[in-house]
This record gives sequence, structure tokens and C-alpha cells, in this order.
Amino acid sequence: MSDENRLLTVNINVLGVGQRPAAWRAPDIRPDAIVDLAHWQNVARIAERGLVDAIFLADRPAITDPRSRPVQYLDPGVLVPAMAAATEHLGFVATASTTLNEPVELARRLWALHTATQGRFAWNAVTSWDVEAVRNFGITEVPERAVRYARAEEFVTVIKRLWETAGTSDVVDHDGSFSVHAGLEMDALVPERPAIVQAGGSEPGWRLAGLVADGVYSVDHDPASAAEHRQKIRSYAVEAGRSADDVRVFPGLAVVIGSTEQEAWDRFDHWEHLAPATYSLNELSKALGADFSGLDLDAPVPEKVLADAEAQDAGWSAAYRRVLIERIRSEQPTIRRLLRDFGGYGQRFLAGTPEQIADTMEEWFRAGSADGFNIMLDLFPSGLEDFVDQVVPELQRRGIFRREYGQGGVLERFRRP
Repeated sequence: MSDENRLLTVNINVLGVGQRPAAWRAPDIRPDAIVDLAHWQNVARIAERGLVDAIFLADRPAITDPRSRPVQYLDPGVLVPAMAAATEHLGFVATASTTLNEPVELARRLWALHTATQGRFAWNAVTSWDVEAVRNFGITEVPERAVRYARAEEFVTVIKRLWETAGTSDVVDHDGSFSVHAGLEMDALVPERPAIVQAGGSEPGWRLAGLVADGVYSVDHDPASAAEHRQKIRSYAVEAGRSADDVRVFPGLAVVIGSTEQEAWDRFDHWEHLAPATYSLNELSKALGADFSGLDLDAPVPEKVLADAEAQDAGWSAAYRRVLIERIRSEQPTIRRLLRDFGGYGQRFLAGTPEQIADTMEEWFRAGSADGFNIMLDLFPSGLEDFVDQVVPELQRRGIFRREYGQGGVLERFRRP
């Protein structure tokens, strides 16, 4: 592998105005920022100043209760072109479901974003486990995982074939779990195809990633298991006739930055205390499929709750749930301690100095546990500014992050020179 490919991939996962539930209350954030394109363009400019690979938009096609927190109300199809117009190099990863969409319509929509951004676009292909989102598409029950992943493999393969018809008169003829007899009927104005990102942490997800993905968004919490899962994905890529280096793995990492570790934790606690009192407890209840409201917060999570959670197949991400259960069993925290450390809401969470955050990223990168990270920040834009101005220089000083665009990254293989 060349030195170019040994640079970190760094994506910024943008969730509304920040990962902290009370981020919308920050004094430098207007109440309407979440639906204001100027806010999103400002975020994109800051990210590009930090030379990051991409803005990652994790979309959920369901309306959440704004009384708990505003999350996302503008479709990625609106946000990506707006942010692309304000930047020159920054990539964009937008989520769309293989379970809830139809291939020809989605292929056209994604190709249009690929063209409008001059090749700076990637599709995050997800299989959708969310009951509320599924019902919005007239589906009464979430299909079983095996069914969803089988459709995803077929779906992504057909999408890629449809993209190949751009600029030609070719037609894709496919009859399987769905039928396609169409061509893209759009010009091929940008070299290559959109990059494909896959988010999944189960065996079917790893196999799908090895088969079709250029990048993988993972949820591992410790470097040993992360290295094992990354190697599985790379092995599946080789089995599919690809190079192991064709796919990059970037775990989620939620961070809060401070000049000292205590300052970072104080910042975290400040924003957590401004959130609805039961927010984290409710999120933990959803994650494990149990009602935590009547449990002793100073006792460990009951074993029956963990056993029942392992038997579930819907309601929350299977990968998030598996990693959370493994962590609870390993560390045996009280529920109160778990709630504080659950600040990443499924992601690995770290509160610390820029040096401590860079230490963790470098450790995972050099150990082969990650090719990069999907970074979640507490507040936008202030948390992003801290990351760009304090963490990025640390990564550059260590020689593991670019000093200018054009030195690699999961999207740059498909970006116009």
C-alpha cells in the first residue's frame, strides 16, 4: 500500500446542529439553523478548511418529535447541492435505503447528485431497520435481516449496472426480487461512478461491504474487535475478486473537545444537563428494547435485560446493540455510569484534549483497526471549529492526515482531477 493510501479518511457526521440533544440551545445557533441552508453551507466551508474527506449525512425518512430534539428536516437531496455550491473539494455522503426505494428512480437521483457535485458524492446504502421509517413507505413490518441484506446485494449491483448505462443507449434487463428493464438515460459528465459507502456491523453487512463498498461506516468500540472486523471485510473483498485495499473502514467516533480532559467532561455534562431529563434513559431503553424507568440507576443492567436484547431482531441497529451488550458485559457499569458513557448514542465516545483524541485516532489507524473515522461533534459550528483548528493539526503533525487535497481519501478516486 502506498503512502498516499496510508492517510486517514476523516468524515464529519452532521446531525442537525450537533450530537448533543440540547445543541440547539447554544447561543451561537439560531433556532431555525437546522432548516437554513446558510448554516449548512457554513458547516461545509469549515469542514473543507479542515481538509476532511466528506460530510456524512445520516438520513432517517421519518419525522421525530421536535420536543425531544431537532435532528434533521431537510432531505440530503437538498443539502448536498447547497453545500457543494459553497465548496470545491469536500465530499458528501448521503444515505438512501435499499429496502425503501426502487432502483431505477434512486439510480437517477444519485447520478444527478454525482453530476451536480462534479464527482464529490457518495451513496451510503443502508437496509433500514427503523419501524417508523418503514411504515412511511407503506410497509407494515420490517423485513427480516436476511431478506433485507439479500435485497441490498441485488439492489446495489443493479444500481451500479444502471450507472454504467449513463451516456449510452444500453438497457439493464434484470428479473429477481424486483424487475428492471431500463437505462439511465442521463449523460456521463463526470468520470467514474459515485463512491458507495455501506453501514453495517453484522456478518451479512461485512459480506455486502466486501462485495460492493468503497467505504464502510462501522461501530466498533475497541481496537481488537475493530481490527478483526476490518480484516473480515477485506477478506470478503478479496473473495469478490477485488483488492483488500479497495474498501476503507471508518468507525464512528463521538468526541467532545476541551483544553483539558476535565474541561471536555464539564462541557459534555453542561449540554447533557440542558437536554430533557430522561433523554439518555429513553435512548438506552430503545437500544436494548427494555423499559429502564423503574430500574435502580446505581445497579448494573440486569442480565435478563441483556438476554432479551440479544434475542431481538428489530427496533434498533443490530450492530449498535451487539457492541453495546458486549461492552456492558465486559465493564459491568452501573446504569448511571452507562448513561454518562452512552453519550455517543451507539458510537464510541471520547471526551478529552485534542492530543488525546489524536492519540486514539492514531492508535487505531496504526494498529490496523481503522482506515479513518466518522467523527460526531457535540455542537455545530463550534465543535467542528475546535476539531479543525486543534485536532487536525495534531494529525498532520503525526504524518497521518493530508496537508492539502489531492492526497487520497475514499472519495478522491472518483473525483475529477
